[in-house]
This record gives sequence, C-alpha cells and structure tokens, in this order.
Amino acid sequence: MTRVKRGTTSLKRRRNVLAQVKGYRFGRSTKEIQANDAIAHAGAYAFAHRRDKKNVFRRLWTVKMNAALRPLGFSYSKFIDALKKKNIIIDRKIMADLAENNPEVFVNVVNEARA
Repeated sequence: MTRVKRGTTSLKRRRNVLAQVKGYRFGRSTKEIQANDAIAHAGAYAFAHRRDKKNVFRRLWTVKMNAALRPLGFSYSKFIDALKKKNIIIDRKIMADLAENNPEVFVNVVNEARA
C-alpha cells in the first residue's frame, strides 16, 4: 500500500483559518484552536448584530421624526395614529429622511395628516 502524506490538506485548512483571524489580538491570531473558537463567536455575533441593526435604525427614525414633530405640536405616536386613520402610507424610513433633509415637505405631510 502506498504511503499517504496528509500535510498539505491540514496546512491549507490552518492557513485559511489563520487568514480569517488576521488582525485579532493575542493567541486568537496565531493558535489554530483559539482561532476556530474566535471565528465561531464572530459569526454568531455578526448574525445577531445584523438583526439588531434593523432595530437600531427603526429607533433612530422614531427619534428623528419625533424631534421634527414636537415644534409642530404633534407627538410621534399621535402622528402615526393620524397617518393610519387618513390611510397615508409612507414608511418610517422615508418620513425620517423627509424630516431631516426636506422639512418643508415633511410639514406638508403633517398638515395632510392633521386635516
């Protein structure tokens, strides 16, 4: 039976793992077992935080809209209620952008909801 040397596959796997953790601190950037652990944790955090990011932005939109609505005599919750009663369908992302970058258009939308 012929001899099989398995160094190339192991080295390739090791090189790939260590390339993924380049820039990590301490043993996680040089030791294969710690690097594998770091990769697993990083992947889990990345997955969870991609979802958290959506919540963070929705809260930011709420804050931006509320800040623009207060001087107009509206609160965020009352404004959203008025939009729903008037069947005005503009999503919160667009409304927050209008409040920040086009205040005159936002005031028109608020007046439409108020009327």
